[in-house]
Amino acid sequence: MEAVLTKAGAFIAIIALGAVLRMIGFFKEGDFALLGKISLRITLPAAIITNFSGTTIRPSLLIVAALGLGMGLLCMAVGYVVNLKKDRAYRAFEVLNLTGCNVGALTIPFLQGFLGPQAVVVGSLFDVGNAAMGLGTSYAVASAIRDGKGFSLKRILKALRTAVALMTYVVMVILTLLEIRLPGPFLSLVKPVGDANTFVAMLMIGVGFRIKADKRQLGRLTKMVLLRYSIATVLALLFWFCLPYERLVRLTLVILAYSPIITAAPAFTGELRGDVGLSSAFNSICMAISICIYVAVFSFGNV
Repeated sequence: MEAVLTKAGAFIAIIALGAVLRMIGFFKEGDFALLGKISLRITLPAAIITNFSGTTIRPSLLIVAALGLGMGLLCMAVGYVVNLKKDRAYRAFEVLNLTGCNVGALTIPFLQGFLGPQAVVVGSLFDVGNAAMGLGTSYAVASAIRDGKGFSLKRILKALRTAVALMTYVVMVILTLLEIRLPGPFLSLVKPVGDANTFVAMLMIGVGFRIKADKRQLGRLTKMVLLRYSIATVLALLFWFCLPYERLVRLTLVILAYSPIITAAPAFTGELRGDVGLSSAFNSICMAISICIYVAVFSFGNV
């Protein structure tokens, strides 16, 4: 447990460093977006390439991508049904902010640091389905709900096409299934970049961490947190007790179920003219809760 707590403490220290550097003015408001681009478009794809190289994917693991998609669909459906009596803007906000997991920026660095390459491969497969929901589908559905207009498949496809991490997942899954190995010199170039993903991602989270919700919104914020983590707990129990995978895969899926909401949610909320402050507060609270859950699982799960 001591080793787990030490490593988790290092992650939390990097997050705290980012928050402190933002408070003293070292990082500016726009630097969060810059760090996000570096993580999601450079270091995370490099980490995905590195962790997939030399591994194999059993066909039975492909169902993990469907689990990521299914979790997104479930969160979207619950967010809509629970708020049927609310107005369109309220329902659109809930659907958008309850759907999608922050797998790439938060969960995969933890998997990379604690469980190793095989867990990252499982996390990447899960994120293929998850990203399809969180990086395009949820925004398109929320937009349709808010505007009262039809569903736009074109908007979804455009958003997914520009998701570098998602495209990297798809390419590496195909190459791995076909047993096509990337050249050693290329991997030697990519590995140092991928190794930097954990630091960049944790620093980004610290820079973006802020809780500024209006006191009048605390009830709504509490409801959303309880709803999100109730869904996560139900899914975690199903993943652990009902899936026929070995312990490492099931433990990885439990961790993935407790991923916080996707970092793109506040930006998408702004595009829909929603409450960005509430979305950012929800995002930050979920990150803090998920990190505590990760530390508890890794500490007491006999990993």
